Amino acid sequence: MEAVVIDAGSKLLKAGFAAPDQDPALNVREQLVQLMFETFNVSGFYASEQAVLSLYAVGRISGCTVDIGHGKIDIAPVCEGAVQHIASKRFQIGGIDLTKLLAQELHKSNPTVNIDISMVEKLKEQYACCAEDQDDFEETQKSCQTEKHTLPDGQVITIGREKYIVGEALFQPSILGLEEYGIIEQLVRCISSVSSENHRQLLENTVLCGGTMVMTGFEDRFQKEANLCSSSIRPSLVKPPEYMPENLPKNSAWMGGAILAKVVFPQNQHITKADYDESGPAIVHRKCF
Repeated sequence: MEAVVIDAGSKLLKAGFAAPDQDPALNVREQLVQLMFETFNVSGFYASEQAVLSLYAVGRISGCTVDIGHGKIDIAPVCEGAVQHIASKRFQIGGIDLTKLLAQELHKSNPTVNIDISMVEKLKEQYACCAEDQDDFEETQKSCQTEKHTLPDGQVITIGREKYIVGEALFQPSILGLEEYGIIEQLVRCISSVSSENHRQLLENTVLCGGTMVMTGFEDRFQKEANLCSSSIRPSLVKPPEYMPENLPKNSAWMGGAILAKVVFPQNQHITKADYDESGPAIVHRKCF
């Protein structure tokens, strides 16, 4: 038996198995169940939340995920496999904002070169990195070794201090012109709204997700800033199992979904066609948590 996996985050059917962390419209799940059984004639279906799946990928059922997506950051506390939606936070900062920031900075140092935003995205993936701390970042802005990069059209640009500003913006959102707390303070404030008895379990099992997380130096900077935060319990990152791929943060929900599918379907915990025929799409709210 094969498990069909979906991504409900954009309300479009995709080849993934992540449901949205924050699901204000419960009928989205019902529509997905209906689509699976009535259009694709699947024999079984199960939906889970992205934060839960990302924790499964590192062998946890409780913790807190910090997921930097294309257009937003989601911070989701999870207790015993259940997302604490009241405490979950979404911030409208994401990878695309960091890409645009890098484009602006590159234009300042290379004013005669027009760089397509898709090319800037590739440059971000190749060069972006995090300074060790704020003092180190400020030093890079004063003096930094530059590199030359040849674009596909033959134009040559220089990249130096610009590569550090991408990661720094997550710790200092003022760089993006935003009056927001940095990502560590946002995490601590998010968890502070959960019952105090769960604070240690959540903070000491923090999982980073999203492509931005594989940026050189980001994980070290995150942990360093976490060790300096004002919380009595400091956030601590969960190290992925050795058998997991190096790029796990980019695909943690996928890996967690694969793990969950191996448990749910063999144990018949999923929604069957008979369940759907008997109860209709609303069955998803009783069998999928």
